[in-house]
Amino acid sequence: MDEIFRYEQLAAGIAALIESGTLRPGARAPSLRTAAKQWRVSLSTALQAYRLLEDRGLIEARPKSGFYVARALAISLPAPAISRPPAAATRVSVSGVVQKLLHHAADPGLVPLGCAIPGAELLAAGKLDRLLARAARTKGTDYNIYTAPQGDLRLRQEIARRALRWGQVLAPEDIVVTCGCTEALLLALKAVSRPGDTIAVESPTYFGFLQVIEALDLKVLELPTDAEDGIDPAALGAALDAGAITACLFASSVGNPLGGTMTVAKKRLILDLLATHGVPLIEDDIYGDLSFGDQRPTPFMALNPDADLIYCSSFSKTVSPGYRIGWIVAGRHRAKVLETKFAVTLCGPALPQAALADFLGSGGYDSHLRRMRRVFADNIDQMSRTIERVFPAGTRISRPTGGFVLWVELPAPIQSRDLFELALARGICFAPGDVFSASDRYAHCLRLSCGHDWSDRIEQGVKTLGALAS
Repeated sequence: MDEIFRYEQLAAGIAALIESGTLRPGARAPSLRTAAKQWRVSLSTALQAYRLLEDRGLIEARPKSGFYVARALAISLPAPAISRPPAAATRVSVSGVVQKLLHHAADPGLVPLGCAIPGAELLAAGKLDRLLARAARTKGTDYNIYTAPQGDLRLRQEIARRALRWGQVLAPEDIVVTCGCTEALLLALKAVSRPGDTIAVESPTYFGFLQVIEALDLKVLELPTDAEDGIDPAALGAALDAGAITACLFASSVGNPLGGTMTVAKKRLILDLLATHGVPLIEDDIYGDLSFGDQRPTPFMALNPDADLIYCSSFSKTVSPGYRIGWIVAGRHRAKVLETKFAVTLCGPALPQAALADFLGSGGYDSHLRRMRRVFADNIDQMSRTIERVFPAGTRISRPTGGFVLWVELPAPIQSRDLFELALARGICFAPGDVFSASDRYAHCLRLSCGHDWSDRIEQGVKTLGALAS
């Protein structure tokens, strides 16, 4: 048997392990020495085989670490088409349908494909709970107080320290701790708008944005959005020229529900457009730490420190949703944000903030994030390949660059609201597409959460959805 055939044979063997799921996306491939020993070939032959697998996009080399199964296996389904929402602002009325969705999504008896909440098994809640218990035991009386409206100083110091990683210099005084990212968004919107004003958003957009906009009696202008790299700057420019926008609210690193990431060049263009028209930007960066790229995406805030910009984020998607700890950097709007924060909630609970500060300061957060990113990328790959096998012809799916949600477009005339009711009867919950728009769009779409460990239960739920849709 000649050497050419032997390296091809080895490559075919590894490829078969990948295709069968024995070697899953993100998993470490056998080392060159292990492969050479198992297939009884030389190291040079094993290296040839691995180079062939790299060329085919099945594995990837990581410096000083070895070879790994590639994250994104080839998916033949097309990506979603760029959205075409109406060019006029509309009133928002989604709270009723969203509350119904959240009610079902909280039901542990349903397959959890609905809300974008990581599975408890993936979060750092155990360590965080132990730190909270220790703080309560040793310094309980110190934390049984009102904090300053800005929040725990040590926590703000830790947040400022982490911001240096993406090139943003912050002082603890720049940061205000909030009750999750939702309060941060509410404070930001109240600082830059009044009832009746119009807020520009991506389309489709996160239904939580729409809920806050509705609660503040604001209107929304949905902008055409590409699933890969975000909004259309030309459409934004036209809306700005028409004077139709009071402020913009965009997801800066990883979108929800589409999962795309804007390029730095597009972000700079958007900042220039907004500066020219004197329109403020609110950026939601809640998924920034869960990007799959080699480097964390650079937020708008780090690209122009002088921009009229309010930055919002949270630890709910990475550490603990139940602790409800978010934060906001309001820049020139800081005084207004603090005034509203003091009036609405006075301050956040002291003990959870102290526990989170201990957690961030003790190290291990970055390794925790690396593990979460690996799991979420694996889950998205598994779900994408299952959808490709079992959903009807004509289905389109997004290609997320981070986070843990998939956007699925179904072929006409399938309606995801009808599918939702059928799925509930079969013990499955997902998010129908119509809750991601204020303009009666995306009735043929759905969002699936990939936030739980991939399991037979999850896989069977996706297969049942595919059968119902077909």
